[in-house]
Amino acid sequence: VQLVESGGGLVQAGGSLRLSCAASGFTFDDYTIGWFRQAPGQEREGVSSISSSDGSTYYEDSVKGRFTISCDNAKNTVYLQMNSLKPEDTAVYYCAAGEFYTDHGEGMDYWGKGTLVTVSS
Repeated sequence: VQLVESGGGLVQAGGSLRLSCAASGFTFDDYTIGWFRQAPGQEREGVSSISSSDGSTYYEDSVKGRFTISCDNAKNTVYLQMNSLKPEDTAVYYCAAGEFYTDHGEGMDYWGKGTLVTVSS
């Protein structure tokens, strides 16, 4: 079982990035996929989630209206489109898969290694 994030990088404030999370060794169909982030010196926090079975989505207030999560079950890949990025969005972003989403990630069983997003002011 493996989750691999990609798409991170350096972007100026106001810019956009699209993160990808590719899964192998299992299928998304029965899982909730979550995106989380951890900034330097801070605890990990939830960002967004999507249910692969019905497509329902959830966003934390900090990213609502700016980030969009989507899932391509055929490719076993989840995306996080991030627009209007702010310096406070700088963090390592992780995707995870599990039974349910909480903002601390307790319901997640599988985790990727993360991809770094840096937003300059």
